[in-house]
Amino acid sequence: MAKDLQQVIDDERMSVRQWIAVLITIGLNALDGFDVLSSAFAGPGIKQEWHLAPDGLGAVLSMELLGMGVGSLLLGGAADKYGRRPTILTCLLLMGFGMFMATTAHSPQSLSIWRVLTGLGIGGMLAATNAVVFELSNRKSRSFAQAVMVIGYPLGAFVGGMIAASLLKTHDWRSVFMFGGIVTAVFVPLVWLFVPETPAYLGQARPAGALEKINRILARFGHSQIDKLPPAQDHARGASLADIFKPDYLRATLVLSLGYAAHALTFYYVLKMTPAILSDPSFAGMHFSKPEGASVLAYANLGGALGGATFGWFMHRFGTKPSTLVALLASSLTIVYFGMGQTTLSGWILTVIISQFASNAAIVGFYSAFASSYPTHAKATGTGFALSVGRGGAALSPYLAGLLFKDQLGLMNVSLIMATGSLIAFALFSFLPSGRHAS
Repeated sequence: MAKDLQQVIDDERMSVRQWIAVLITIGLNALDGFDVLSSAFAGPGIKQEWHLAPDGLGAVLSMELLGMGVGSLLLGGAADKYGRRPTILTCLLLMGFGMFMATTAHSPQSLSIWRVLTGLGIGGMLAATNAVVFELSNRKSRSFAQAVMVIGYPLGAFVGGMIAASLLKTHDWRSVFMFGGIVTAVFVPLVWLFVPETPAYLGQARPAGALEKINRILARFGHSQIDKLPPAQDHARGASLADIFKPDYLRATLVLSLGYAAHALTFYYVLKMTPAILSDPSFAGMHFSKPEGASVLAYANLGGALGGATFGWFMHRFGTKPSTLVALLASSLTIVYFGMGQTTLSGWILTVIISQFASNAAIVGFYSAFASSYPTHAKATGTGFALSVGRGGAALSPYLAGLLFKDQLGLMNVSLIMATGSLIAFALFSFLPSGRHAS
């Protein structure tokens, strides 16, 4: 009898080529991190050029998050139906086109259209890469690989943010999108050459020549071959959205999607609004420069990367569920601390590092729960749906914050309101099913 395809990956040593493929997906997540926050880095310049009110800027900053919600649902499902690799390549093309076209925008409306298109690609990418890392990593390295993949997101935003801060010293806000478009284009040949389809997907979808394709990939990774495909399963042709609402998965689907949406409301508050809060006096009375605001946001993502890396050890030691609950509670408390404000640039840098350390740790917990809560045939569909619902909270975050600042509630009151998202997520995540889906 043929060995189970995932067992081949699980039980044998990770090869250099496997690590290269996983590292490229980490790079893709880093690219997503920069692309999502590129509008935040550019935000003060956008607001100034088009004379936007705080809620108007918040609406523009929400556009790619709306696109991400749709992309996570539609293209996340495509990764289960058509394959992880073709979905990733399609998403890269959408992202690159949207980033380049954003440099041609001459109104908030036209910029919003291109940001929605970019968001479509990012949303599908996040669901597909999460499945790839899970399916190409062996059992020993999987938790570490998933944690590193998630911290790629803030690392990309950190490095990209430092570059954006430098660009903004001599160029206008369009240079930020041009840089993102160029880097996105570079990843297309990298994925084409070094990221194969996953054996687990081919074993489920069973396209023509599936056995030969699987063995070629296994040989490329230095793994043992299989002589025949395992017995076909009823769900082998891919998942429908209804599958993740079946009794075995319904509770996890509701907890993860609604909980992620609530936490995203808090998470994106700092990530989307920090440059505007610091460099536009109409928000919180701060008078830092645009490059300084962009650099502080970059350091926020460094804090997120550190939190994600540290959280990988906590998940391994204590399990996903208890570790994520602690991170969600810490996220809420650190956003309140953010609301106290700072008078120096170094003070703000330390504050955002602390807040994103906790908030992104919780994001790592959600991603781990996404991947472990669904079987192979529904993994990207389940992840895509949860991310899609979650993007509702993400898209609401900058718009709601903009409205609250427009009503002159002040930094502390706005932060108190925005911190409640992580508290709601804490309550929901406590209901995540125990056992294999929560650990």
